[in-house]
Amino acid sequence: MSEQQQPVFAIEKIYVRDLSLEIPNAPNIFLERDAPEINLQLDHKNQRISGEEGLYEVLLTATVTAKIKEKMMFLAEVQQSGIFRIRNIPENDIGPVLGIGCPNILFPYLREVVSDVVIRAGFPPVILNPVNFEAMYQQKKGMN
Repeated sequence: MSEQQQPVFAIEKIYVRDLSLEIPNAPNIFLERDAPEINLQLDHKNQRISGEEGLYEVLLTATVTAKIKEKMMFLAEVQQSGIFRIRNIPENDIGPVLGIGCPNILFPYLREVVSDVVIRAGFPPVILNPVNFEAMYQQKKGMN
């Protein structure tokens, strides 16, 4: 097998694409003592990067909301992204690589950014539980 035919998977760059935090009820929300209800919405997308063959951007988005009763404590949204070089992989295998493998690589970075921004906002850390990206991928695939 020639060198050109070897499968290639490389991480070119991992970065925070977008980050936002809202604390609409500050400063009074900091005086609340009840435990908040935390809600997580997670999504991922990918796209081919034009201009160079085999380059893809994978975007993992987490929206974390914390409420105490009906009061919004905070809303944090993080878009963690990565550029991946993928070549010489069969076309039917690229979907799982982009939909399962790449999000699994990005998730620890996203998890750290969410925790860090929440702590810097003055709240206790939010530690996101592990995610089954294979199940998410299968569910998305079934919807298409």
